[in-house]
Amino acid sequence: MITELLKKASVAELTKENAVALLQTKNGSREFYDLLALANEMTRNEYDNKSYIFSQIGLNAQPCPMNCKFCSMAESNYVMDGTFLKTMDDIEDILETVRQLIAAGTHDLFLMTTAHYDFEEFLNISREVKKVLPDHIRFVANIGDFDEDKAMLLKETGFTGVYHIRRLGEGIDTDILPERRIQTLDVIKKTGLELYYCVEPIGPEHTYEEIADEMLRARDYGVEAMAVMRRTPVPGTPLADKGRISSLELAKIAAVARLVTKPSRSMNAHEVTPLTLSGGVNQLYAEVGANPRDLVQDTAGNRGYGVLAARDLLLDAEYEL
Repeated sequence: MITELLKKASVAELTKENAVALLQTKNGSREFYDLLALANEMTRNEYDNKSYIFSQIGLNAQPCPMNCKFCSMAESNYVMDGTFLKTMDDIEDILETVRQLIAAGTHDLFLMTTAHYDFEEFLNISREVKKVLPDHIRFVANIGDFDEDKAMLLKETGFTGVYHIRRLGEGIDTDILPERRIQTLDVIKKTGLELYYCVEPIGPEHTYEEIADEMLRARDYGVEAMAVMRRTPVPGTPLADKGRISSLELAKIAAVARLVTKPSRSMNAHEVTPLTLSGGVNQLYAEVGANPRDLVQDTAGNRGYGVLAARDLLLDAEYEL
């Protein structure tokens, strides 16, 4: 069964049923490693063995009314060790961080905020950041939901893409309507911004059917940069006691996402586990500032990988940058 599905994955689109069957592969079995091997082969061949480092700067750590039950910054369970808000008053510090990430060799730069960060302030900061970005570095927004007018303003400011998803458990584990997330996804596609998608945050309780649905959603939107992420059990958050999936499970899900979604540029698994680099993953994240999976205000010194650490992992896996 698995052997036939892997043959199909090389030449045709997989269905939801196919995806679920692959996700049911026993971790550590021969079929498990066959699955990783095919995803690895496809990535190295189709992407010419190229790899990428995406860097993200979190501009604020404040109680967020969206109340995601897995997030350290949810208003209902704020567990970050303090608060901060980067504004235009801090632009020189922000630009210095950007310059450091550029010098270290980042390929795509993300600016992230909580859902209710002031949009005009975000644009003002972004315009200054864009001035120092070389043309070859893509500029990506990771913010709350927005309409078409705001999407056009993002483009005018210089953003080339947006990180946006319909999360697993949306509307149940969050105070966000799933329909609102889909509306923003449609706006991103309509306005020509590149969509960065991720199946997340994956916990032990999520079914393979749910996970497969998000893989197919990403494929339907034609993603170039795809990812999967396991949920980090942040102490003090409502979902912490549900635990997390294993690194083998994450590697399997990443490999299946690579085969099902077939992103045109890159595949990521987050947070970093070396095993996924043998299963089709060719892109890693470096993070600075606030991180919803962390308890400290600057994740760079804690959970977040730096650009150089990500670079070393990719080179050690015999990828080219």
